[in-house]
Amino acid sequence: MKQLTVDELQLLADQLRQFIIESASHNPGHLGANLGVVELTVALHYVFNTPDDKIVWDVGHQAYAHKILTGRRDLFSTNRRYGGLSGFPSPVESEYDAFGAGHSSTSISAALGIATASRLKNEERQVIAVIGDGSLTGGMAFEALNHAGATKANILVILNDNNMSIDPNVGALKEYLLNITTSDTYNRLKKKVWDVLHRWPRSREIIQRIEYGIKSVLLKQGNLFEALGFRYFGPVDGHNLPYLTNVLQDLKQIQCPKLLHVRTVKGKGYKFAEKDQTRWHAPGIFNMETGEQLRTKADKPQPPSFQEVFGKTLMELASMNDRIVGVTPAMSTGCMMTFLMQRFPERFFDVGIAEQHAITFSAGLAISGMIPFCNIYSTFLQRGYDQVIHDVALQKLPVVLCIDRAGLVGEDGATHHGAYDMAYLRLVPNMIVAAPMTEADLRHLMYTAQNEKHGPFAIRYPKGHGLNTGQDTPFQTVPIGKGRIIREGTDIGIISTGTAGLNVIKACRQLEKSGIQAAHYDLLFLKPIDEELLHSICNKHRRIIIVEDGAVTGGLGSAVLEFADRHRYHANIALLGIPDRFISHGHISELQRECGYDADGITAKAKSMMQRHPSPCVE
Repeated sequence: MKQLTVDELQLLADQLRQFIIESASHNPGHLGANLGVVELTVALHYVFNTPDDKIVWDVGHQAYAHKILTGRRDLFSTNRRYGGLSGFPSPVESEYDAFGAGHSSTSISAALGIATASRLKNEERQVIAVIGDGSLTGGMAFEALNHAGATKANILVILNDNNMSIDPNVGALKEYLLNITTSDTYNRLKKKVWDVLHRWPRSREIIQRIEYGIKSVLLKQGNLFEALGFRYFGPVDGHNLPYLTNVLQDLKQIQCPKLLHVRTVKGKGYKFAEKDQTRWHAPGIFNMETGEQLRTKADKPQPPSFQEVFGKTLMELASMNDRIVGVTPAMSTGCMMTFLMQRFPERFFDVGIAEQHAITFSAGLAISGMIPFCNIYSTFLQRGYDQVIHDVALQKLPVVLCIDRAGLVGEDGATHHGAYDMAYLRLVPNMIVAAPMTEADLRHLMYTAQNEKHGPFAIRYPKGHGLNTGQDTPFQTVPIGKGRIIREGTDIGIISTGTAGLNVIKACRQLEKSGIQAAHYDLLFLKPIDEELLHSICNKHRRIIIVEDGAVTGGLGSAVLEFADRHRYHANIALLGIPDRFISHGHISELQRECGYDADGITAKAKSMMQRHPSPCVE
């Protein structure tokens, strides 16, 4: 690639873009963000000496062109598939992937660490953090800017500004970047300054001082990034390859913290993705020529997802109770809070990619008499754990945590699986933790949770579809901490929570065909746990299997083992769930089979226990 002329680079970029579109059309992935950074990726690898120079991507789902350019073109058909390439940068996968990044706002911190280590080891290298304007709303990014600007680290932050995360960006930072970008007078002068900077590098310092004065006068404000100790350059057109390469070549010579503001278009070069950027963030399978999004299963339409049931139920509850509000950290479309946004826009709050703020903001709403439903993906709730404990639970505030994408989520892989929420929420005082098995359960739990007397109330549910039952059922109040018997049986007892129970239902049918009568118990609540039901189970069954769509360490299985030990039950108890290791990517059914808690895995475990422990139940 480095042997190409600058003019030939555009041909390479065009081929890259076409290759990504073709690949994504039949192998679903993140499309829009990757199309927007093609020229930037080509320019970075053309100018810098990777992998010795380090590029950190934020968020990592925009690194497809980077992966293709760095030796993984022939493997790209396996992207996000079981056993194939990860959809995010992975240092295990390639030396060109400087840092793994599936969560946002981490790049500047990581890049500063790499640059600092290089200085301490007397290694000369360039370190570049590519961060989207959506990721920049995360507080961690500002913590890193504050630290880096006070150092002499040789770090280049590239702000990829397309005014989008998954949904359009929100907040004051968006307006600030828009003001910089749309000042025509400033940008005309900025281009002239860059022309001088390129011709006479020795004049850089005085030119930069003049430039800062231009910013202050024309934009009527000091530059935020320069105030934090960075030298600011831009905005520049992120799709002008010759200009980008010139700018990056110049910036290589400046040894200090610096920020290049690059304007790009999400979905660039594919008209359907440019027109509807939210829909084409991750569109699934589609027809390249027409833009039609295709079903993966042509036999019948899919039932409403848990996300759709959540969104419609929240809107329905909000119409009944004017104290209900919705809060989400930049996931309004993914979690289907768009229904509330359209019906009650004044009671909907997208706070940007800022999970910690979302939770404490919800706590402030709750302490003032509102009932916030705060929807956060399980994997992202981990980022706000301190706020859950101190700002919500300690004060026993009626914040309803709607934990989306709980359990294994599929192709996004280890960075996005919701494996740990049951384990880390179970130990928090005052917290109610529930998991619906069906859509009707989700509706009833949301209806029950709006009663502020309960305090903090967490409801976890998975990505995708359930049984297509009860999504319009009339609301019912659910007894807090009570489980239920799904199926009677005498040979073995199987306890589940959440949609893992759907696998148990299938397993019980398989076991019945083998002459094994399995009882199935659904613990709708992990906390408080139904001890009365557990006493009954442990008295009745010597063989017990616990099935959960979460980490077996610290989750439902641990809770039942603690109960059995405390009351001196001696049943043979087996735990099935997500094991104590990070699970890679693949279809959810493939990953559940790998972990051993799909229907076949449950059936096999039950048969094995029946063979090894045939004696009747005793306490």
